Amino acid sequence: MSKQAGSVGIVQAQRMRFETPLPMSNGQHFGPYELAYETYGTLNADKSNAVLICHALNASHHVAGVYADDPKNLGWWDNMIGPGKPVDTDRFFVVGVNNLGSCFGSTGPHSISPLTGKPYGPDFPVVTVEDWVNAQARLADGLGIERFAAVMGGSLGGMQALAWSYLYPQRLAHSVVIASAPKLSAQNIAFNEVARRAITTDPQFHGGRFYDHGVVPARGLEVARMIGHITYLSDDVMAEKFGRALKNARYSFSLTDVDFEIESYLRYQGEKFAGYFDANTYLLITRALDYYDPARDHGHHLAKALEKATAQFLLVSFTTDWRFAPERSREIVQALLANRRKVTYAEVDAPHGHDAFLLEDPQYMAVVKSYFERIAQSIAPSAGAAAQARAAQAGAA
Repeated sequence: MSKQAGSVGIVQAQRMRFETPLPMSNGQHFGPYELAYETYGTLNADKSNAVLICHALNASHHVAGVYADDPKNLGWWDNMIGPGKPVDTDRFFVVGVNNLGSCFGSTGPHSISPLTGKPYGPDFPVVTVEDWVNAQARLADGLGIERFAAVMGGSLGGMQALAWSYLYPQRLAHSVVIASAPKLSAQNIAFNEVARRAITTDPQFHGGRFYDHGVVPARGLEVARMIGHITYLSDDVMAEKFGRALKNARYSFSLTDVDFEIESYLRYQGEKFAGYFDANTYLLITRALDYYDPARDHGHHLAKALEKATAQFLLVSFTTDWRFAPERSREIVQALLANRRKVTYAEVDAPHGHDAFLLEDPQYMAVVKSYFERIAQSIAPSAGAAAQARAAQAGAA
């Protein structure tokens, strides 16, 4: 693997196949299946420096670096992960995984069913956050990792990091939950439903069997992405970036043409999204978001749901994130404190809205870097050897 300064450099996606069917939350057993993943850094001798990264709705296993044949395709959290970065790959062995049901390499609705010889389409089972975590645990087994130094994610990825803490309490030392929530609000479920309806009512959807017709429900996907994108940005950021700026300096007096820059931006984001994302995957992942509610089976008491967790926690929220507001992170903090767990909480004053967890806010990056420094110091000495050597070389230079 070649490296550029501050980057993990050229990376390669891998796949792991599982012949034994996976027990699902809906009572089904699904398999065989494959999970796509990438790794960065070096696993130390006692395998104590592994960090699992869980992705959000439209991301994947491609967390950092670039591909040799696609140098513009930068990993979605490349600013967070790499040598010298908050999650330092000179210290940690980082694993990025693509969830079951996604459309970026893992088995999903677009994959060919061995029973029919056609894409699964709407026959692909509804998955949950817990299903994803159970599948990730199997991937860890395949990599020979018994215990993660940390499991980390933002948004929907944060839900997975939280679920790891109570589903596999002995298999992680730290849970890093960023811009997330213990369950969706009614408003959030409503946004997801409107987005799903945009897709399912597109004439090209064909009940989820659009593959058989050689088409894509692009209009539905575009609208779904536009709705989602609005919720990821704060009002201040939208005002600063676009305001009421006109695309062509004057009104068109048309009901369908683009007048405002914000309209042009949203249409561009929607069209781009429809060109690479699978409609059935969108339905599956937003439903998994809706279903996540660990307190549901514990009398709606979150503290009870998190009782089995033994990990230490870092939670980060952002002041302008109205989709996953700071109050939701504080709910998790309070539930963990009720169980006397060790919790670090940072509420970052950032203007970007929910998207802040993907951006390079200095305070946010400093919080994560400091926390992972503590993790590195607590694990096997070999985890920090490469970083120490790099620091020595820098001093000599």
